[in-house]
Amino acid sequence: MSIPTEAVLGTTVAFSFILFGNAITQSFMGVPALLVDFPPPSSPDHAARARLLGRQWPTLWAMGNRFFRPISTLGIFGYAYTSWVASAQGPNSKLGDWRPYAISALCHLITVVHSATNMQPINEKIDALREPAKGKVDAKQAESYARKWIKYNTVRLITPVVAGTLALFQMFKGH
Repeated sequence: MSIPTEAVLGTTVAFSFILFGNAITQSFMGVPALLVDFPPPSSPDHAARARLLGRQWPTLWAMGNRFFRPISTLGIFGYAYTSWVASAQGPNSKLGDWRPYAISALCHLITVVHSATNMQPINEKIDALREPAKGKVDAKQAESYARKWIKYNTVRLITPVVAGTLALFQMFKGH
């Protein structure tokens, strides 16, 4: 029994918008909430808040690794599969042109590669704030690391919404 391509596509579009919603939540609510009243490095309270940030971080990081990484990866395969089927069926099929689905797959690939190459090192620095005495991280940079994480997470906000929107419009165009 095969799974209908429309089901694969619909699920993959849903994945894109789930990723978009998560990026909004983390960038505009979750991480900023961790930084409320974050003291400057010159404050005697800074070291304790930096350690607290390091202890809180695994909650966000674990969700990304266990839930959103697989969704991003499945997005690559879902859109690539849909692109392949659309290509095989031709431009006059219900799926229409294969290229928007290929671009959507590329968007998810960018998300996965960006997460691994750019976000992972920042995650590791913030996580290391739990025990800054081990010398793996500069605790004075704690707030800077989190703000850099927010800035870099913009890619993970843009690419899934582009992927999902392209695929959704292409899907509706054929119906």
